[in-house]
Formats: sequence, structure tokens, C-alpha cells
Amino acid sequence: MSLERAGIGMTSARTRDRLVQRLMDQGIQSHAVLEQIRNVPRHLFVDEALASRAYEDTALPIGHAQTISQPFIVARMTEALLSGFTGASILEIGTGCGYQTAVLSPLVKQIYSVERIPEMLRKTRQRLRDLDIYNVQFRPGDGWQGWSKYAPYDGIIVAAAAVELPEKLLEQLAPGGRLIIPVGPPGRQDLTMVTRMNDHFEQVSLGAVRFVPLVAGKL
Repeated sequence: MSLERAGIGMTSARTRDRLVQRLMDQGIQSHAVLEQIRNVPRHLFVDEALASRAYEDTALPIGHAQTISQPFIVARMTEALLSGFTGASILEIGTGCGYQTAVLSPLVKQIYSVERIPEMLRKTRQRLRDLDIYNVQFRPGDGWQGWSKYAPYDGIIVAAAAVELPEKLLEQLAPGGRLIIPVGPPGRQDLTMVTRMNDHFEQVSLGAVRFVPLVAGKL
């Protein structure tokens, strides 16, 4: 990766170290996840006018009424998904600008990513290619339906809030796999981890969050 793409010179190592320390103070423990938060050039995933705020622990607008999640939430979801992870394939619902994808990419074998906004997906596909990220397959589509072609998945991560657990995603989860998803109405969402056991699903709350809604259908 070039120095320009990595953001060296634009953001000091100290700036990124402060962000990582903040996440550690909030309870993120995975060294691998923290290193990804440190190394992924988040300023490339937001508009140039917001680049100076890229390493703040905050969500930022990315157009199309969407946001890039705050680094803590990305780290929390990634850490929860991969804790004890022994599989290979991940389904990502809501590609967005690709920041979550980039953080997750070197930590798994293959990502299958679904995004309902074609224009955003085109830009994100090119952005990730520019960052030499190739273990991702993309599909424009309805996140509620998942991507049955490559199911079952060892993990599913959803970057938008559903009012209830999507049945199609539960069906596409492998035994022992985990689904990480915000659930609930606007303003009262709960980050939820669902684990598929042999004959049932176990559900654990990971705390309150605020996400854009998981909209049915595709553009």
C-alpha cells in the first residue's frame, strides 16, 4: 500500500494511537481488531471535506442517507463475530462505503457482501480494489434476503437495524455460526449476537446502538 493511500503524512501515528487507546478503554481487547482499526485508512472512506475527522470515534455521513459507523461499533461487532471463530466465510449485509469490509478482510478467508444502493456499491468496489482487497464478492440486493447461493455462512454481520431478526439470515447461518445485528425500532436498538446451535438459536445483547434501518428491497 502506498504512503498516500495509507494516510501517512496526513494523519500521524499518534492520532491513530489515540483512537486505538480509546477503543481499548471502552473494552475492545482483540489485538488483531485493534491493529486493523489502526491500519485501515479511514479517511479514504469518507468525503474529502470530512477527512480531518476520520480518526475520531464517531459516525460520519457518506451520502445516500447512510453513515460510516463509528470505529468503536465496527471494532465491537468484528470482535464479537470473530471471538472463537473457526470458519472461513462471512456474509456482510450493508457494504456501505466498505470500511467494515476493509477491517474484516484480512481476518477471514472470504466475505460475501450485499448492498442495496448500486451507485454506492460501484464506488466501494473500486475503493477496496485500490486498497488491494480481493477476498470479497459483491452483490446488489435486498439485505433481508441475504445471499443464499454461498450459504451456509460461518458468520453474518449486519450494518443496519432490523425491527426483528430476519428469518432468511438465520436460515443461512451455519451450525455454530454467529449473526451480529442491531435489532429494534429507531432510537431503541440493541446490538444482538445470535449463535446457531444444533437445534436452536442463542441470543445475547451486546448493548444499545443507533443504526440506519435495514430497508427491504433494492434500488
